[in-house]
Amino acid sequence: MMKVRCWERQLPFHQPFTISKGTKTHQDTFIVELEWRGIKGYGEAPAISYYGISTADMKRDLFSKINFIESFAFMDPPRFWHFLHHLFPKNSFLVCALDMAGWDLYGKMNRKPIYDLLSLHVSSTPQSDYTIGIDTKENMIQKLRSHAAPAYKIKVGTPDDLDVLIALRNETDALLRIDANAGWTYEQALTILPVLQSLNIQLIEQPFAKEDLASSRRLKELTAIPIIADESCVHPTDTEKCQDNFSGINVKLTKCGGITPAVAMMKDAKKRNMSVMLGCMNESSIGTAAMAQIAPLADYLDADGPLLLSSDLASGLQWEDHAPCPSNQPGLGIVPFQELLEAEA
Repeated sequence: MMKVRCWERQLPFHQPFTISKGTKTHQDTFIVELEWRGIKGYGEAPAISYYGISTADMKRDLFSKINFIESFAFMDPPRFWHFLHHLFPKNSFLVCALDMAGWDLYGKMNRKPIYDLLSLHVSSTPQSDYTIGIDTKENMIQKLRSHAAPAYKIKVGTPDDLDVLIALRNETDALLRIDANAGWTYEQALTILPVLQSLNIQLIEQPFAKEDLASSRRLKELTAIPIIADESCVHPTDTEKCQDNFSGINVKLTKCGGITPAVAMMKDAKKRNMSVMLGCMNESSIGTAAMAQIAPLADYLDADGPLLLSSDLASGLQWEDHAPCPSNQPGLGIVPFQELLEAEA
């Protein structure tokens, strides 16, 4: 019989983290442990207020159906995910944490890392960007100077966007990606688009409100800069509607429900000739290790959660040449810190 434990944690940022939707000083996150015959698997899902899911919601839903999970005859992660998807149809965040733990457990049962089970080669993992949150121009310049990276993801969505982007481009020849988090209007984008093209912006992520697919399509038709869907593409069924309106999609484990649907979304997008970003929600090394397992499927990688946080929850994930590199250990290849495991669940 399977056993389930969970923890709620707050992970502070090195500095307040601001996007067009607001500012955070810490990231709430939810950790689950699945144990089967002494083998333990771990998963993580951060809480994001925009999606209306808190760690308390995840814990409440988990305990409301914990007997069903503990009595489930676990055999393989995809079957487990389908069971969870129907058990928690309105909480993909909790499903993500459990699916991730299921993969970790399955990898340990088979004594293989997840990337090996999926026939992926981590040597082809793209480099991750480093995210610079909205701040004063001077502070954003200082953040860039303090963190050398091959690519930066710049949060935008203020009247000062153009001034800031010009200043940052003057500081670096690195790739610049911009993410409006649905904070622009079409008129704003149209006004600054010529300058964005001259700044060699690599991509524009979710410029408009998630429902405003028409504006995204119009912008896509006006520029060679790829337009990437984030908030507009949450679940696997959203990929099709994004096909004609975006150049690519940002797949995030937490919003789509874990490793199982993320892999399916990434492969589906490629079949539709769409590019794929694998993105984060400021996970600790637990969730980031899961991203690293499937990162070879991505064209762009945004997996800098542990770099933005001032505390972590696990060891085992290494960084090489600005890419998160999973170990060759079974499952996720991480070891949760002992203080987490000893804490009351």
